[in-house]
Amino acid sequence: MNIRKRLLALTAITAALVAAPLAANAHRGWIVPSATVLSGDGAWVTVDAAVSNELFYPDHRPMRLDAVVITTPDGTTEPLKNGSTGQYRSVFDVELAKPGTYRIGTATANIVASWTDAGQVKRFRGTPEEFAAQVPAGAADLKTIKSFSRNETFVTRGAPTAVKPTGKGLELVPVTHPNDVVAGEAATFKFVIDGKPAADLEVTIVPGNSRYRANPGEIKVKTGPDGAVKFTLPEAGMYWLNASVRTGETGRGGGMGGPGGGAPGGQGGQG
Repeated sequence: MNIRKRLLALTAITAALVAAPLAANAHRGWIVPSATVLSGDGAWVTVDAAVSNELFYPDHRPMRLDAVVITTPDGTTEPLKNGSTGQYRSVFDVELAKPGTYRIGTATANIVASWTDAGQVKRFRGTPEEFAAQVPAGAADLKTIKSFSRNETFVTRGAPTAVKPTGKGLELVPVTHPNDVVAGEAATFKFVIDGKPAADLEVTIVPGNSRYRANPGEIKVKTGPDGAVKFTLPEAGMYWLNASVRTGETGRGGGMGGPGGGAPGGQGGQG
């Protein structure tokens, strides 16, 4: 009998300052619902959100709730309910009032910049909106590093519905629905950057509950020219998926969720 997989705490970090491959003990952000597939009326999930060393074990700091966005199956957003932030994790509830797939997560943008003014080096760190307001348009020797972080999970009530990309930053576009991945069967995801295929992108998939395992059991695959990647998960459970790219720019150019790319502002990436 097939056992469904749950790809939880899906994280994509694009152009991040820490976009190097993650070390085994790196802090990782994750969002884990109490269930990923439900049916019937009156369905709710409770969600844990944290940044930790061990996947799905809160041991470092809570995730901030002010950046969490809940997107309903029809594309509208709704506020989280009963939110609470403790020492190591945040917790909140989501009511699945509509049938279909909910996207629960954060999407935040930041820019680090340096430029020269009257012979002195000036530095900036903040959101794209703050960058546009505070950094002179004609700044000399302007260099920027733009980061757009996305951390999300998917929960479905009833039949799954399509997950639509926003066209901002690095995103997963499911070919196989995240809540329909089946044990021992190949699944396909596609990655895009600002709506265009993300080719040759390394994707790491890590099973949860690794606290007492000597081998973390990571799966590493790369996307093809169309941004698609195929993988087979060996056993049932919760998984954390990470993909990242790095870019640095000279000037104010858009793209990668930066100014001109239309990315939302935020508090920076988790993890």
